[in-house]
Amino acid sequence: MFYTYVIYSTLRRYIYVGLTNDFERRFSEHQNGENKTTKPYRPFEVLLVEEYNTRIEARQREKFLKTGIGKEYLKGLLLSKVKEN
Repeated sequence: MFYTYVIYSTLRRYIYVGLTNDFERRFSEHQNGENKTTKPYRPFEVLLVEEYNTRIEARQREKFLKTGIGKEYLKGLLLSKVKEN
């Protein structure tokens, strides 16, 4: 299985979209500062995790979420999540 995931910084305005075959490991790497790109934005919360059968499907979704329309969709999700809390 492959996962497209979206995490966001709880301290700064930063959303990260990624792809992995082991979400728990990857999220832990982000939280522990093992990723150079996301290290300055820790800590993170999960916004979205989607499961796919193939890497190609997961990559297509990741690419969509990085487009303008995809970013607007994620901003809407984030606003909904913030309002819940």
